[in-house]
Amino acid sequence: MPSRSGIVLAAVLHAFRPLARLLLRHGVTYPTFTTALKQVFLRAAIEELRSDGRKETDSAVSLLSGVHRRDVRNLGRLAAAAPGAVEPVGMASQVVARWLSEAEYLDAQGAPRALARSGDSPSFDTLVASISSDVRPRAVLDELTRLGMAEEVDGSVRLRGQGLVPREGFGEMAALMRENLHDHMAAASLNLEGDNNFLEQAVFVDELTAQSAHELHVVSAKAWRQAFKTVMTEAQARYQHDQANAPKGQRTYRVRFGSYFYAADENDKDS
Repeated sequence: MPSRSGIVLAAVLHAFRPLARLLLRHGVTYPTFTTALKQVFLRAAIEELRSDGRKETDSAVSLLSGVHRRDVRNLGRLAAAAPGAVEPVGMASQVVARWLSEAEYLDAQGAPRALARSGDSPSFDTLVASISSDVRPRAVLDELTRLGMAEEVDGSVRLRGQGLVPREGFGEMAALMRENLHDHMAAASLNLEGDNNFLEQAVFVDELTAQSAHELHVVSAKAWRQAFKTVMTEAQARYQHDQANAPKGQRTYRVRFGSYFYAADENDKDS
């Protein structure tokens, strides 16, 4: 019977296959990746020792992670000097989130309306001002346009596609992938340990035609839009409640709720 470590390793290797292909497509080779991966194991080992109340000595980190003591010392210095990661889209995503969730910015079918560039509410300028008066609406519009999330046509502004995911800006798209996959994997990993019960579900069906897969994608996107509105409305209410009623020291939790869809031809063994 396979050991728990063997089961976990096999599951992680299978989940990692798409990421391995992504790395190769962008010029990250196996030696480069394994060198960088040492830093991940180093950080994970330190966090495990810290959570167990054990001393974070080089020997303890080396024993737990399997990384040589010399590398533990060197990688520790490298990690301290490493530049910060690219931040996900900030103000732009807040504007889009409100645009997609609040009734005054939606049409009768619940889709985001095209907004006048300026003028009385609802307009793009008043939408931005409802979130922050410190950022010029023109700057936000330029950022949304650069990312391919919105466009300005004849004095009005409209969202492109679903609006929430940048269509341009490789760094921003990579940052969103990083955060979404991290939290999805964190939820699944903690559930496997048995001490948590995070929502982590999926619908699976096979033996479909390409057309049926496309139709399911359309239905899934529609379901996501409704779920987004429901959760975003409650999230904004909870945020405002906690800002008004809880001291900063208690407001330490972050929450991510997401959805994904994937379809592939089973004849493609690499999918």
